[in-house]
Amino acid sequence: MSYDFKSITNRRETNSIKWQIAESELPMWIADMDFKTAPEIIEALHQKINLGLFGYETPNSEYFQAVAHWYQSEHHTALKTDWLLFTTGVIPALSAIIRRISHIGDNIVVQPPVYNMFFNAIENNGRHVLANELTYQPESGNYAIDFADLENKLADPLTTMMILCNPHNPIGKVWTKAELHQIATLCQTYHVTLVSDEIHGDLVLTGADYTPLFALATDFPNTITLVSPSKTFNVAAIHAATVIIPDQDLRQQVDRGLNIDEVSEPNLLAIPGTIAAYTQGHDWLTALKQQLRENQATVQQFIEQNLAQIKLVHSTATYVLWLDCRKISADANRLAEFIRQDTGLILNAGDIYQGNGHYFLRMNIACPPILLQDGLNRFYKGIQDYQNQA
Repeated sequence: MSYDFKSITNRRETNSIKWQIAESELPMWIADMDFKTAPEIIEALHQKINLGLFGYETPNSEYFQAVAHWYQSEHHTALKTDWLLFTTGVIPALSAIIRRISHIGDNIVVQPPVYNMFFNAIENNGRHVLANELTYQPESGNYAIDFADLENKLADPLTTMMILCNPHNPIGKVWTKAELHQIATLCQTYHVTLVSDEIHGDLVLTGADYTPLFALATDFPNTITLVSPSKTFNVAAIHAATVIIPDQDLRQQVDRGLNIDEVSEPNLLAIPGTIAAYTQGHDWLTALKQQLRENQATVQQFIEQNLAQIKLVHSTATYVLWLDCRKISADANRLAEFIRQDTGLILNAGDIYQGNGHYFLRMNIACPPILLQDGLNRFYKGIQDYQNQA
């Protein structure tokens, strides 16, 4: 079957967070694709709605088997279905886990620049962010983990949890199995619960595939992996995710936390949507990743030819690009706001991800090529006008 990644769908006036903007604006910020999801998923949702009965739902064995099937077939990693818990989303689950597994006043380690919702989940629950900032080499555009600093942060007696992002958002880096093993070893040594957000794990575009944290279950059963089809298939609004915990005692604790916070009950479409994605979505995902590679190459070429003062950070995963604008401005928020006012292009200012994010902008390239070219043209104009008025 062929899939359409070229057509534009008008999403204005559809309650889309991304598209609740002025008529003249173009959103390339939030991690939400402008591609219709897989037809196989749409058909499954139609069948569910056509049933005409919308009572209480609960995940059954078919759901958990679909998750296991996906990770075996896509990522060649086996898991046991009794490791799995249903939840309504990665971030709701993360917040519930923070409340259940850590205590008010504890330190939780993160690795900035990193997904901004991690900071919210930690601080809104009365815990403290402890930053193990990733090191950056501007010449190579590569980020790396400062393991000496990480060990110091994990060794702090008040540190009880670490939140990992793999693949890492916003830098698009896939951590190697060796790096994961080193992180997990340190966490185990200092009795720190390691939680990994792997919502972008299916979107590795080049290089080696990512290693799910639960692949290390033999050595590190006391880990928590959070996955979802939401980014992969653009189905965030069905509110479905899975928590993977090999250790039974830890899994029972988390299960209690999810139920106390009421984030373990599926809505009408969560179960059939996920099953269809994980059992019938392989071909669609292959086609999607090809389109994303083409889009990434378009951006790379455009920047090299027109905006040599901006560096596209090397990434192998996700559909968000991390743009080093330090030669233009050290104030990403000001730069992003100027570009929006000047051209209507909406990008993420990198400072919300902390770390060295104040030098960066984040661009979502998961859109039809026509929209991508429009965005790049606006970006060029915004940068030129920003420099001219500076």
